Amino acid sequence: EVQLVESGGGLVRAGGSLRLSCAASGLSFDEYAIGWFRRAPGKEREMVSCIVSTDGGTYYSTSVKGRFTISSDHAKDTVYLQMNSLEPEDAAVYFCAGHYTYTGGTCGEMEYQYDWWGQGTQVTVSS
Repeated sequence: EVQLVESGGGLVRAGGSLRLSCAASGLSFDEYAIGWFRRAPGKEREMVSCIVSTDGGTYYSTSVKGRFTISSDHAKDTVYLQMNSLEPEDAAVYFCAGHYTYTGGTCGEMEYQYDWWGQGTQVTVSS
């Protein structure tokens, strides 16, 4: 059974930075994708970014492109989300999620494409 554990959330002032981590365990195959989603109060959960473990292919939502950077340490099965220039609108519970993929495959941009989910970590941005 694959398990995902997020860490790194917290309180930061607007303009500041945070780095989230998502550690995966129980993986049976090397080719997988990890995505970061977030859910702000009163809003639907939305895709933020995702990465493919092997070739490093990435996707960013338009709201975070240029401010957030996703990366992976394949040896540790850990994915990071570096969040810079944080805005109050970025405040949310951030979830990491994952699914297996294949050679040349991309990471999913939709929730239904993900099979494993972490418990979430709170990010609060003060103005």
